[in-house]
Amino acid sequence: MKLAVGTVLFFLGFAQFSWGQTNGSANLVSGDSSAPTPSPNSYVVFGASPQQEALVRAQIQIMQPAVLPLRVFFVPHWKYVDNTRIFHLHVPTGYTSAMFTHLPSRTVFIDADRYIDQSLGYWLAHELGHLATSSPREDDAEKAAREYRKRLKQARIETR
Repeated sequence: MKLAVGTVLFFLGFAQFSWGQTNGSANLVSGDSSAPTPSPNSYVVFGASPQQEALVRAQIQIMQPAVLPLRVFFVPHWKYVDNTRIFHLHVPTGYTSAMFTHLPSRTVFIDADRYIDQSLGYWLAHELGHLATSSPREDDAEKAAREYRKRLKQARIETR
């Protein structure tokens, strides 16, 4: 019975990969074979409202970080806490950031339940500092974040 179930699952899984649509052309290379230019916002924001996503994208564009995240996840508090446990991260006592960065995957997690509009840019700069320095050390991230925060502050002054 196990063999039959395994065989069926194998063929169903294989069939998924073989389904697809084609335009009838067997040519795999188009006339313009140059690579597409990467988008300045080549990261994905998950779980955010349209306003939150727009704010994150605007702030990252203003900060112009050396290294962009690949993914930004807005998650409920319980999921945020679970992710810190899964990634074996310890948020030090008194650390008020409602975000953390998983460096190897360039993923930023935002605790959507504790996120406040005014503090998002401050902590986002910190997390982008981790990516820029490729370091989990808080002081390294803060050094890089200072420049990002200056850019955010300058943009606020200019829009007044």
